[in-house]
Amino acid sequence: MASSTASTTTPLRHAFERRVEDIKPLKSDINALILDYLTTEGYPSAAAKFSKEANLRPQQEEESVKARRQIQHSIHSGNIQEAVDALNELEPQVLDSNPSLHFALLRLQLVELIRTCNTSPGGDITPALNFATAQLAPRAPTNKEFMEDLERTMALLVFPSDSLEPPLAALLQPGLRQSVADRVNKAILACQNQRRDAAIRNLVRLRAWAENTARETKRDLPAAIELGLDGDERHEARQNGHEPMVT
Repeated sequence: MASSTASTTTPLRHAFERRVEDIKPLKSDINALILDYLTTEGYPSAAAKFSKEANLRPQQEEESVKARRQIQHSIHSGNIQEAVDALNELEPQVLDSNPSLHFALLRLQLVELIRTCNTSPGGDITPALNFATAQLAPRAPTNKEFMEDLERTMALLVFPSDSLEPPLAALLQPGLRQSVADRVNKAILACQNQRRDAAIRNLVRLRAWAENTARETKRDLPAAIELGLDGDERHEARQNGHEPMVT
């Protein structure tokens, strides 16, 4: 009776992968990257806790990080006036020195007013019209992009919200809040003489550039190079011939 056994041969590994495994980053460097990310992205409680556990000096005062985080939360929640008031209290010069960001916040506030109009009984558009007239109309003529953004936003009052073209529908999606919140966070950091992006983001960009450059110059690389953020689980799963579950 013939019997079959599964192959237990370990797949040959690329020389590049072996070289990568020989490089052991210092735990202190990794901890510093984690703390930098938590601080820059605005996670005050996590940053404070991690700095104590890793015995690292906080990069910013916890109250300052909390203030930035609250402003981002207000924007994500659609409470734009609350965010503007908090921003002016924290760093009043941010909006004065950045007309584009100021207009983006005002435009987002108009979008939120229109959203309220569209979902309220009766659909009274007066608050949105008054706000656009008082806050956005005087600024729009100073910049072509401002005018285009205002015209596009006002179109939300004309067309039914359930049949909008993709460019208009995108204004009502969470992505616009996310984009504005990110710009505000970076503007605050720049005003406080802090780096605008977490260091790990720059490292990921640098890694992508290095790989693209190496492939363009026909360097000997594996067909695919993982970032390695999932640890050994992904590597072991691939050796077994399947992808790991993503949770």
